[in-house]
Amino acid sequence: MLEKKLNRRDFLKKSAGGAVAAALTTRSFSNALGANEKIGVGFIGCGGRGRAHISYVQKLKQAGDAVEIVAVSDLYRPRLDAAARSTSTKAYADHRELLADAKVDAVCIATPDRLHGFQVIDAVRAGKDVYCEKPITHWDQFELTRQMAWEVKKHKRIVQAGTQGMSDAAWHKAAKLVEEGAIGKPIHAECGYFRIGDWGERGMPIDNANVKPGPDLNWEAFLADAPKRPFSVSRFFRWRMYWDYAGGPSTDLYPHSLTPVVKMLGVTFPETVVATGGKFRYEEREVPDTFNMLIDYPEKITVAVLGTQGNDFPGMGGRGSGGRSPVIRGWEGTITFEGNKIVVRPQPGVSRAVKKVAINGGESMLEYWRNFLTCCRTREKPWSPIEDLGYHVQTALQMGILSLREKKVARFDQEKEEILL
Repeated sequence: MLEKKLNRRDFLKKSAGGAVAAALTTRSFSNALGANEKIGVGFIGCGGRGRAHISYVQKLKQAGDAVEIVAVSDLYRPRLDAAARSTSTKAYADHRELLADAKVDAVCIATPDRLHGFQVIDAVRAGKDVYCEKPITHWDQFELTRQMAWEVKKHKRIVQAGTQGMSDAAWHKAAKLVEEGAIGKPIHAECGYFRIGDWGERGMPIDNANVKPGPDLNWEAFLADAPKRPFSVSRFFRWRMYWDYAGGPSTDLYPHSLTPVVKMLGVTFPETVVATGGKFRYEEREVPDTFNMLIDYPEKITVAVLGTQGNDFPGMGGRGSGGRSPVIRGWEGTITFEGNKIVVRPQPGVSRAVKKVAINGGESMLEYWRNFLTCCRTREKPWSPIEDLGYHVQTALQMGILSLREKKVARFDQEKEEILL
């Protein structure tokens, strides 16, 4: 059994102001808001991805959506101050202080991987709805992943995972086709992510090469439950290079590729996962640049997730992340995505004509945010809910990394919800 005891007490100590935890409010907006009632959004994490989300919400407000940025938080003071200036909002060094702000109805979490689970749990306990960037937890935090899913259900919050590709109607239409039996019983699927370059790892900008931990940089809060290490400028600014804080393509890129496939197939937890890969091109990093995994589900379906950061063929023209459109295979037919059409091809001997279904629109960050905000009002499930779809996808990816690192087949105990190696 693979289990890691959560050291929640240490995590709380690392975030400045231990008394702040007691100030968390259980305030939340009503179970259903009117269309014109404004939603106050707070941003936890104001780095590159956080700033992008701020810009999306600003665009929605400019377009007339009833939303307002009301607070920002970051453990690095220069980023925090810049975000506060750009939004003209309240700045908090401690995310729990932001959660205690009565003006905050929902939060966007765009911090390093290790902090996501803890911050989501804090947010839902404080009565907030959440947009959380992927991956929803770090690769070695399965116990936290499970707890987070349970907490979201317990507190009945809306929590959307940052897999914005789920805004593409293609995946929802294809899921309906599979459910209706268009390809018979599903048996196999493939997806992946291909690109050249590791700008998301080595290419992350170093804002200040001379910065030191202190009042303006909370290194202990950054570490969370990671191994205790001396401060490093590279580890702080280029954290995606290191196993302690990230998982390489598996957890940084593959949530985009695997989430639509899990949705289309209607599967949940894997039965077994095996993975291969390593650093095949970029040596100045700990995490792999090439990662391939096979996932077997109890429903007798195999999903192959393939990819490398060393080659971008088939380029960026495909539908889906990394230029590779998924393929869904069943006993009676195959689903592919070609341009703006879903194509269903029957297997030989199946007396059906080729079926083509038009896809209107595609991936849109603004529509993805609108979906989240709409669900905050209606209490309906968002396109990528963390408590089930996100949890199931992250479990498979965590199993893949553990398989690669331990050189073993990772298995899942469905009854106990535990990863076994």
